[in-house]
Amino acid sequence: MKSMTGFAHHTISEHGIQGMITLKSYNNRFLDIAVSLPPAASAIEPYVRDFLGSRIARGKIECTFKLKKVEVSLEDIALHFQSAKMLSEQLRSLAEACQIEDSPTLDILTRFPGIVEMNMDIDEAGLWQILSPALEETWREFEESRVREGVATEANIMRQLERFQTKLAEIEAKADTLEQLVHDQIVARFKELLAEEYDESRVLQEVAVQLVRLTINEEIERLKAHLEAFRSMSAQPCCGKKLDFLCQEMNREVNTIGSKNMLVTISHAVVEMKDALENIREQLRNVE
Repeated sequence: MKSMTGFAHHTISEHGIQGMITLKSYNNRFLDIAVSLPPAASAIEPYVRDFLGSRIARGKIECTFKLKKVEVSLEDIALHFQSAKMLSEQLRSLAEACQIEDSPTLDILTRFPGIVEMNMDIDEAGLWQILSPALEETWREFEESRVREGVATEANIMRQLERFQTKLAEIEAKADTLEQLVHDQIVARFKELLAEEYDESRVLQEVAVQLVRLTINEEIERLKAHLEAFRSMSAQPCCGKKLDFLCQEMNREVNTIGSKNMLVTISHAVVEMKDALENIREQLRNVE
């Protein structure tokens, strides 16, 4: 089993780009992928979605990229000489008007917007080739976290399944007692109504009719088959939804046993089984 909740983050420092990739996932009935990218890297979103969509079956997953350019080339720097010259002249004029004996320094000039411009945008060309190895590493850590949580979840589910199976065995042991109780009640009813003048064959026919209606052997056998199928399915990938459907079928069989039952011990066992199934279904909400 694999949990639907997981978390991982990985730092990036490749080809003049620094940043971080974060993967987070939550419970969800269906697959829901949310990708957050800087505007300059928006072109790789389809690649990220394909990457994640091919590796996860259901759950809400959030993938966030925080990226910045840290290496600048000469082509990324633009100096606006004409604007700087005009600005310098205007600042000198201002100094003269204010009777200030000072000239604008280079430090002051470069503080004005539009004098020096640096292109810090990330070049989209080849960006996916740079980021995909980092995303692979993030995914590996993310999967490890989901597997670890899935192991703990599976252990809890199997404990509840053992509890369910133990109570089913108790019910099976009482099945014959239930049938005998049906027989004794029908015989007692015939004696009450007809005294000693009743047809034994008629009693047996009535017992047979009631046993068909009240016997729980079929439900017990179906529940045994469901238990075997549950253990088999739990070893398969992406089994959460299938197991939840199977629990619904098991719950129907338990309800049927409860409706046919006339023994207090079976009633108590039915309550325990329904509680175990509810706990299992609660855990399955976090299984992919």
